[in-house]
Amino acid sequence: MSTTTVAPLTIEDAELLVATARRAAEDAGVTVSVTVLDAGGHLLAFRRDDRAVLISGETSTRKAYTALQLNTATADLVEAVQPGGLFHTLPTALDRPLLFIAGGLPVHRDGRLIGAIGVGGGAPDQDHGFATAALQALA
Repeated sequence: MSTTTVAPLTIEDAELLVATARRAAEDAGVTVSVTVLDAGGHLLAFRRDDRAVLISGETSTRKAYTALQLNTATADLVEAVQPGGLFHTLPTALDRPLLFIAGGLPVHRDGRLIGAIGVGGGAPDQDHGFATAALQALA
């Protein structure tokens, strides 16, 4: 039996994700917090600008956690948690509460989930764009 090894998300990768997301936000005139988790949900990198609202740090972490746990972009989950949506009654008995708002993206390498990024502080579509820009830099 053979196994396929996939390189994990490294601290260097995480720092690149944070720097790229922050640069994209700064270019748009937005102040954000960025969180990067590894595949096990461990914090690899975090950055909250002093000008960002305090809650943006928790928001970015919860977005990353949600993207990691559900292996999908948080922007794709918003309708599912509305009344009548597929996840409307999703239990929240996980280690951390989930957050269903755009800005969280899973990070894949060779088709496997290796971590997640969460961006908080801008409008939902902006946060999603900043996280997407960061993933493109990692590719």
